Amino acid sequence: MGCWRGPSTMLACLLLLRPLPSPACPAACHCSSGEVDCSAHALREVPQSLSTNTSTLWLGYNFITVLGPRSFPPLPGLLLLSLPHNRLGLIHSQALVGLRALQELDLSNNYLTVLTPETFLPLTSLAMLNLGSNRLEELEPGVLQSLPQLRALLLQDNPWVCSCSILPLWRWLSQNREKVQEKSFLLCRVPEQLNKYPIMAFGNESFRQCQETSLSARHYITFLAIGPFSFMASIFFCTLMGSITVIYHNLRREPHFWRRHRICRGH
Repeated sequence: MGCWRGPSTMLACLLLLRPLPSPACPAACHCSSGEVDCSAHALREVPQSLSTNTSTLWLGYNFITVLGPRSFPPLPGLLLLSLPHNRLGLIHSQALVGLRALQELDLSNNYLTVLTPETFLPLTSLAMLNLGSNRLEELEPGVLQSLPQLRALLLQDNPWVCSCSILPLWRWLSQNREKVQEKSFLLCRVPEQLNKYPIMAFGNESFRQCQETSLSARHYITFLAIGPFSFMASIFFCTLMGSITVIYHNLRREPHFWRRHRICRGH
């Protein structure tokens, strides 16, 4: 009843009764209860007008080629991020900052060739990572070691180069077999004689030559330090030996010179 005492009081009551505005939803997306579906809308970048309460974000089947620094707005509650079937070829080391709660990440069916450990450092809660059907030839061990909560990993249908460079990845896979999904599709592409050979079928003996010939950074530093010193020492030694040889020949010729000189004076 008190709301009708005057115009100003009535206006205040109407504002209180007005429902709160719903969180913003990008024009190209469909939003419902924390789930945002932006699939198949020819998007070239991640929409920025996303609600902070977004828990699931679908971005598959678009034309996103690069995830630059801080490509995502603050999404502290995002649990699932799906980016399959884009044209993604590069992920900046700061692209996923702010997604600390993320548990599932799907990057399959893209053009990724290189991943750095710094890229996944912010994802301390990530449990599932799908990197299948990309263009990865090798994977730095630090990429996987930066994901302490990882429980499921998919790496199938990549053109893996099965040389000594794949040894760190093979070691991680061997020690975490229970985390690797689709093991039978994890195949070598190069060299030709190992084409379609299962990476998980390798044993320690397969990399014996790599382990015997591998050198640490200390070895390389030592070689770089010794190399120039050896070169200068060899030049000094050759110069010294050449000088000694010349002096020796001059000393041998000197007695003959004086002998001939005395004979000439005798005549």
